[in-house]
Amino acid sequence: MATPSSANGGGTRRGSRGGWLAGAVAGLLAALAVLGAALGLGFVGGRTTAGSLRAPVQLKGEPLDIRGVIEAVQPGVVSIAVEGVRGGPGRQQLVSGAGSGMVIEPDGLVLTNHHVVAGATSMSVMLADGRQVPADLVGSIPSSDVALIQIREVSDLRTVELGESSALQVGDDVVAVGNALNLGASPTVTTGIVSALDRSIATPDGVSLESLIQTDAAINQGNSGGPLVNAFGQVIGINTAIAGGAENIGFALSIDSVKPLIEELRSGGGEVRGGAYLGIGTADLDDVFPEVLERLQIDRDDGAFVIQVQRGTAADEAGLEPGDVIVAIGDEPIERAGEVSGAIGRLAPGDEVEIRFVRDGEERTVRVTLGSRGVGD
Repeated sequence: MATPSSANGGGTRRGSRGGWLAGAVAGLLAALAVLGAALGLGFVGGRTTAGSLRAPVQLKGEPLDIRGVIEAVQPGVVSIAVEGVRGGPGRQQLVSGAGSGMVIEPDGLVLTNHHVVAGATSMSVMLADGRQVPADLVGSIPSSDVALIQIREVSDLRTVELGESSALQVGDDVVAVGNALNLGASPTVTTGIVSALDRSIATPDGVSLESLIQTDAAINQGNSGGPLVNAFGQVIGINTAIAGGAENIGFALSIDSVKPLIEELRSGGGEVRGGAYLGIGTADLDDVFPEVLERLQIDRDDGAFVIQVQRGTAADEAGLEPGDVIVAIGDEPIERAGEVSGAIGRLAPGDEVEIRFVRDGEERTVRVTLGSRGVGD
């Protein structure tokens, strides 16, 4: 039986709590659990064109032909690359994945799927002009598979135009644009029609994605988070899932259902919020064995003892190591482990901060550029 799966890069499939793991596309590492129950069981009744008051909107003979649609939307479509870590202490492995997104504000606010960025400890965006720019999570709603990310230090970007999915009819022509198969360079463009409306898919963890647009436009791994566009060059959906084992059956979140969620995330809501991320685990010195403190030449009782440094994070890149004792972050003295998260939480992703720590009995200083807390953290 065919099962729906997310169209994220690297064969990622929505539903796994651990984020995205390794997959088999273009060297990408990713695999979440299958998105949805059996395809036939995941549907509710779709709307048909019976009694329609208009003919389907076609790509030719309307205000924009296919080239016009591409020129209207492609400058606002971006590729998203993410990295994260799986495994426990001593067995950590860096994993990566890729997906798509669309710029909805000139200052770099990007709309995408939750599962594209789930589990990421760092992410970057490739713009239409070829620039690769770091980005940070703004917020995410996993139950609706929607997320916003913010590209760092950009302005005057071309944006997509959000249309109205309520105006769609079965048979309308549509275009899917995105980072299919993580091929890089320019986005992949495919065409098709609206095959059905108001579809629902039940996920293995009990979440139901509703108000889905079904299309036969080719949607592949890596398309997740990219736009489904009507014949007028307007975004009417977010490409989200493909039907595993079937041909030319893909699903997109309807943009009308997503618009209220964009405002919720933009105003500070959502189930998961982004923030600055250092990438360490710490303990109070009172909880460390005395023989360990003696071996590491630690003769103080204030500070946060580093017990873990997550690979690929700001702490790792700055050279912090297990056994270091953090005594200050910026101007804030650190006396206990619990104070580290508070000090980092008052900063923003991309901020550079000075960290003082003790190693081998000597006090040292390092400057750290903070990363972004990922959805799965």
